[in-house]
Amino acid sequence: MASLAAFDRKRGAGRPGIAGVDEAGRGPLCGPVVAGAVLLDAGFYGEAAWIRKLSGTNDSKKLSPEKRAELRARIGEMHAEGKLRAVWAEASVLEISAHNILGATRLAMARCIAQLAQGPLASLFPAAGTEGELFGRTDERNMLVLVDGLPLRPFAWAHEAVKGGDGKSLAIALASIVAKVERDRMLVELDARYPEYGFAQHKGYGTPDHIEALRRLGPCPEHRELFVRGILAGEAPPPESLDSEFSFE
Repeated sequence: MASLAAFDRKRGAGRPGIAGVDEAGRGPLCGPVVAGAVLLDAGFYGEAAWIRKLSGTNDSKKLSPEKRAELRARIGEMHAEGKLRAVWAEASVLEISAHNILGATRLAMARCIAQLAQGPLASLFPAAGTEGELFGRTDERNMLVLVDGLPLRPFAWAHEAVKGGDGKSLAIALASIVAKVERDRMLVELDARYPEYGFAQHKGYGTPDHIEALRRLGPCPEHRELFVRGILAGEAPPPESLDSEFSFE
């Protein structure tokens, strides 16, 4: 936990704060892709009690569902108290079909950053959101945007990519938790509409139970056509559709 905050302090030195961005749901066979973003101003990292409140933060995939839910609740409380800003956005199955999964992921992430740019801190930075920047036109006035993974191209917002960032940066790790918990909640809601597929259990990933139901029943409207086409033809699910988190279930 301390190392995650230290990474941000070093990477964001001289900046007024850091916005961490991550996604959940690029690999699953169904449902939207969801992005999360968490904005921490520079002063946040000097508040030891606030950092302790988020103890246990890590890459969401390395946390149990119970720990994720606990941290998501704490993030929500701190957002309500004005100690940080946490937002999330989705790109739908139709948008995944139209833009492919990478394009849809960029779309969801851009929607998150746009929400941050319209937030309370924007009033402190008159140039908020202009020319692809989050706040202002110089490093001293511009919030550092850290995105997990590789650089997003094309992308309207200036940002830096951090490979494995959800295990290195506090802001990105918090964003990964927001994205994962919100997407899982949406899959539980989908389960109520399509109970025969087991969405509440596997969250759309390519588990044996999901593959069996998909082949037996055919796809529902929330399945990603390009993702399931090969499976319906008898092929094995793609490796990226599998999720190691089920060791916690």
